[in-house]
Amino acid sequence: MTQESLFESSSSRPLADRMRPADLDDFVGQQHLLGPGRPLREAIERGDVPSLIFWGPPGCGKTTLAHIIAKHTDQQFEPFSAVTEGVPRVREIIKEAEERRRLEGRGTILFCDEIHRFNKAQQDAFLPWVERGVITLIGATTENPSFELTGALLSRSQVYVLEPLGAEDTRLLVERAIERVNGERGAGSDTATVERGAGSGTLRIEDDAVAQLVSFADGDARRALNTLEACIADVRHRSPLPAPQVITSDVLQAVLSRRIPKYDKTGEEHFNIISALHKAVRGSDVEGALYWLARMLVGGEDPLYVARRIVRMASEDIGLADPRALSVALAAKEAYHFLGSPEGELALAEAVVYMATAPKSNRVYAAWGKARTAAQEHPAEPVPLHIRNAPTKLMKDLGYSAGYRYDPSEPEGYAAGQQYLPDALRGARWYEPGDKGYEKQVRERLAWWERMRNRET
Repeated sequence: MTQESLFESSSSRPLADRMRPADLDDFVGQQHLLGPGRPLREAIERGDVPSLIFWGPPGCGKTTLAHIIAKHTDQQFEPFSAVTEGVPRVREIIKEAEERRRLEGRGTILFCDEIHRFNKAQQDAFLPWVERGVITLIGATTENPSFELTGALLSRSQVYVLEPLGAEDTRLLVERAIERVNGERGAGSDTATVERGAGSGTLRIEDDAVAQLVSFADGDARRALNTLEACIADVRHRSPLPAPQVITSDVLQAVLSRRIPKYDKTGEEHFNIISALHKAVRGSDVEGALYWLARMLVGGEDPLYVARRIVRMASEDIGLADPRALSVALAAKEAYHFLGSPEGELALAEAVVYMATAPKSNRVYAAWGKARTAAQEHPAEPVPLHIRNAPTKLMKDLGYSAGYRYDPSEPEGYAAGQQYLPDALRGARWYEPGDKGYEKQVRERLAWWERMRNRET
């Protein structure tokens, strides 16, 4: 058997699978959960782990951690996918778990990947077996459990939030993978040199390529290792052994056709990023606003959804501090509708920059909220007679519109003292303009009207 065929035989599994650690000490990342003295680590080391929900992004180690828990607690690991399997498969696993418990006295960990894909009734199928201790359920989800999982299931489980890998953790993972590949090659040849570190051994990866790979991975270990494996295949093809095999930036760029920013149009990340865009605009951070806008559009979001949110920003966060903001937002929506992508996206970017640089005021937003509350608390107050419509003689005879003063005919164009609110709400003040932008002029105008009213009384 040749060296190359031996190597291929020993590494037929994907690199990401071969790199899966079997022990807590080899697990990379999640130190907030698995560091010394942390409750989850101590529970695993004691072998006393309840049902768990792991919530985190792809490639952060949810499946690997479930495997490690099964090993440390000496339980059977039963993987299950809520995407491709259903309740009948759950019943099969439960039956096997009951037999295992009866004959061997050994527990079963049912690892349910993408558990949020199960509907509420399907999730309830786990409950009786979790309560009876037939299985320990470990559910993995990329979605917020508060929204996607039933209260009954959450009450019987502990939820742990896993984070994307940091840059140093991802770098360590890449370096370990290079060592692993070199070790697998070394096992097939007495002359192969196997040394520690990303820059030594039969296979090498340059530092700038590591940095680019770490950036590309975005904290996703699986993404990093799959990309690294594709780079290894590329250099093997270009430089067969025993020639040096070096992964450079050029190799990495050749493997990566196009980087798609991390964005989920339907899940929690969708709401996180639109929230980031809105808050960057509110905080007058132009670069932040443009970045989150680009993340959404490059990630495939419907630009008209973004346009609608920009209109909302104009009304909610700018209001009368700059009344033109609403016109700019609506014009951007029409421009995109007219041009489409990619040309129309520039109009959205222009609107976002305008919103971010405009003076901010939520006074109209706040006043509207107070007015709605007043309408709910006083839903049947009669309209004052003098401002009622009086199109018929009967209505006039009943006093409709009697005493109404027409403002343009009044001295200085203002009927000072005329009441427009029902008696129960007389004197209410909901809108208090700020002192920025156009609202400064509104504030002065309202103050003048107030002085006129006071003079009238």
